[in-house]
Amino acid sequence: MSDRKVSRRRSGGRLARWATVCAGLALTLAVGQQGAAVAADSPAPPAPPRNILALPAAGIGGLVNPEAPPAGANDWNCKPTREHPRPVVLLHGTWANAYLNWGMLSPYLKQQGYCVFAVNYGGAPGSPLKATAHIPDSARQIAAYVDRVLKATGARQVDLVGHSQGGGLTPRWYLRFAGGTNPAHPKRNKVHSLIGLAPSNHGTTASGLGTLSTELGLNQPVSLVLGQAYADQMVGSEVNKTLDRDGDTQPGVSYTVITTKFDEVVTPYTHQFLAAGPAATVKNILIQNICPQDFSEHVSIAYDSNAAQLVRNALDPAHALPVQCGLTLPVLGG
Repeated sequence: MSDRKVSRRRSGGRLARWATVCAGLALTLAVGQQGAAVAADSPAPPAPPRNILALPAAGIGGLVNPEAPPAGANDWNCKPTREHPRPVVLLHGTWANAYLNWGMLSPYLKQQGYCVFAVNYGGAPGSPLKATAHIPDSARQIAAYVDRVLKATGARQVDLVGHSQGGGLTPRWYLRFAGGTNPAHPKRNKVHSLIGLAPSNHGTTASGLGTLSTELGLNQPVSLVLGQAYADQMVGSEVNKTLDRDGDTQPGVSYTVITTKFDEVVTPYTHQFLAAGPAATVKNILIQNICPQDFSEHVSIAYDSNAAQLVRNALDPAHALPVQCGLTLPVLGG
């Protein structure tokens, strides 16, 4: 469905929008209860239960215990199955942590039968605000973590699923410069797929704030407070220039980008899309083209049942299922 058609559908005025949101809240709560019942009857539900309390609860948990893994993750005795031979490594976004970012997707993928691992990177131990370090430094941490996962599980490759920085610049740096791929022998790649939710692939204007700080020469001073990852993710940064110099992709890797047109952090959202280079595949998805009633923005896309189903399909395209679309709310998800 085109953006023009979606626009016409949403042109009913403020009253209609508020009515939709209120109805959506009721629907989300109802579907969440139904989803829990389905999960109890089936070991592999086609969609995760919709729960608008999941993101706030994860946010509180991530602040209280920022080093804890999310539910379903980091079972170091897990062995991949024939159906799901590659472990999934989850990479959180900037100023977040694994517990906060993956409270919905981690247990959902575990229910699907995957070995799921979630790393905290780019931040001081005990700090709830991680992924603030220089992108190459964070990429090296991810490289060490992937090696640990491969050794523990006996798998030959992993799939990476990331949000924001964790789906964009940092894993791309790992793939190109920190040992994630072997361009001369792609079959020896350590990574099979990179799936990014609202990834910061080509830098952001941060809804204009990033453009302002760049033009005023304030990116480095701001990064002294917010972390070097802030400057690294601005449009035109040295990290972006270095990554983009030889194309977006690495041979042998399958890339999926899942974005929302309501993204207010990685802007414009089209900067998230990738172009396929030699021996790589890219699938760019604007989620509103699949589910027009999806109002997720940058944060809530990680708690979006529609997006979770797209992740599931990207991990196992041979058994992809139609997305069961539901209304997703900004900030809360669904």
